[in-house]
Amino acid sequence: MNTFQAPKGTYDLLPPDSAVYLAVREAISAPLKNSGYGYIETPGFEDVELFARGVGESTDIVTKEMYTLTTKGGSELALRPEGTASVLRAALEANLHKAGNLPVKLWYSGSYYRYERPQKGRYRHFSQVGAEAIGAEDPALDAELIILADQAYRSLGLRGFRILLNSLGDKECRPVYREALQGFLRDLDLDDETRRRIEINPLRVLDDKRPDVRRQLTDAPKLRDYLCEACRAYHAEVRDLLTAAGVAYEDDERLVRGLDYYTRTTFEFVHDGLGAQSAVGGGGRYDGLSEMIGGPALPSVGWALGVDRTVLALEAEGITLQLPPATSVFAVPLGEEARRLLFGVVTELRRAGVAADFGYGGKGLKGAMKNANRSGARFTIVAGERDLAEGVAQVKDMESGEQKPVPLDALVADLTARLV
Repeated sequence: MNTFQAPKGTYDLLPPDSAVYLAVREAISAPLKNSGYGYIETPGFEDVELFARGVGESTDIVTKEMYTLTTKGGSELALRPEGTASVLRAALEANLHKAGNLPVKLWYSGSYYRYERPQKGRYRHFSQVGAEAIGAEDPALDAELIILADQAYRSLGLRGFRILLNSLGDKECRPVYREALQGFLRDLDLDDETRRRIEINPLRVLDDKRPDVRRQLTDAPKLRDYLCEACRAYHAEVRDLLTAAGVAYEDDERLVRGLDYYTRTTFEFVHDGLGAQSAVGGGGRYDGLSEMIGGPALPSVGWALGVDRTVLALEAEGITLQLPPATSVFAVPLGEEARRLLFGVVTELRRAGVAADFGYGGKGLKGAMKNANRSGARFTIVAGERDLAEGVAQVKDMESGEQKPVPLDALVADLTARLV
């Protein structure tokens, strides 16, 4: 009988690698927690229509990549392909915008699902940390989120990333640009599917990565030439705030991102060490999304950073995170009385905040010491009948090899002091 394997395009996160992923999530969320963002968690699946309306019916995510299912009751659901639409839906449903304290600032962490061609850095199940500021139109919010993401990446030691920045205009100026772009694109040599996209959302064609399409886009009209005065001023303030904060960015007039709901500010974090899948995260402003999913006008901005991609970026730069040891003290009991007594010591150490583990299974000294070595513990406690008769346990420093007897009633205090 064959054993089961993880579905194609997915992965299992196992120790010790999982500790790196946890550290990355913590590093990304830390600046958010320090800036007024509260944690939110939403279901792993939503009504299909939420994503069709919110993300955009012309996007690859909705047309090709969503995992959908029909419940026994006949409801059409989809595994969430991204986080923003779900977070905004939850905020609206809970009337968070009516509490009088706008913007509503939220952060989240979780798994997302897209049926894509699996390759390094692109999976069908992936992990993100995201942030959303809902209900305020303010360039300082856009700048704040970009600065917090920059801070998170730098706290991990990353330096090889770049921030790409653009403005997509608003409902006043984008229609004029859309018409000019459609006129240009209709004259190009494009396949039928891309031609359909021209009529639904021509900006998405600018995001096409195929070399033959990109060559034809060289002389495409530039959105910046069509921005209204209000959008120009808004974008200039975002840029000024980033510059004043010492955050470097690059203007990228082709940057449109893959979702239909973006307006004005859009940005992407890319890392050149990742090859084709260079984006490690990104986001932007989505002032009309609330109305698209049935809510009131709530101008908002947010981002999502890929945990998987960030880990790959760390590897590309050769960065090894300094993680706290999973185990600081490992207890090796020799005999039943020592087993009972040292288990109590381990429990006390854990209550004192010390990462401690125990030699389970009644292995002999040799086997138990192998486990102690594998655990990475700084100290090992060994006690047998003779030690207990003398009222001590042997504490071995696994780095220096030094070993000394310590009175049983002083073990917890001794080890706690030595680990400070």
